[in-house]
Parts: sequence; structure tokens; C-alpha cells
Amino acid sequence: MTDTNIPDAQENEATGTYGTASVCGVELRVKPANHWRPSYIRALREGDYDAWAAGVLHADDVQTFIDLDPTFDEINAFTTAAMETTGDTAGKSSGRAARSRSTRKR
Repeated sequence: MTDTNIPDAQENEATGTYGTASVCGVELRVKPANHWRPSYIRALREGDYDAWAAGVLHADDVQTFIDLDPTFDEINAFTTAAMETTGDTAGKSSGRAARSRSTRKR
């Protein structure tokens, strides 16, 4: 991501507007990744792209995404571009940190 995207990403976050990314040559509107619900990320990981699209794309763009029927490579490029455009990343929670010492009593 270039530094020129940072103000746009901050504005998107502040105003709740959509970012844009292209798939199959068509530009679609997508929510900032920090507004993606865990269920949308789960749908993406499980390959339920229609459910993912319904959750993260602008309502007017969902059917367009489905009709485009992008390949896995196109979807991966689109999701990466969408996250970069909005200045966020979505993914697994880091969860609890591992303990540095053993908890076993001696």
C-alpha cells in the first residue's frame, strides 16, 4: 500500500463509505475490512463467495459479483485489493498469546 492510500482509508473509516476494487474489469464497492463480520470472513475461508459478497459488498454490487463468476485467482486479487483500498486487513484474530513459561508444577 502506498502512503497516498492512507488518507483515503482513514476517510472511508470515518465516514463509513465504501472503498472500491476491480474484479473481472468491473469496479465494485466494498466495506472497509474492519467492518467485516467474522461470519463474512468465515464464508470467504469456506468458499461461500456469494454469502461473503452479500456481507461486504454494496447491496447494488452483490448480484454483479455473482454474475461475473470470477475465478479463485480473481477473487483472491479482488479481496486483497479491497482490503488495501480500505486500508485494513481482515483475518484471523491473533487470539491469546502463548505463555513464555511452562505452567506445569514441579
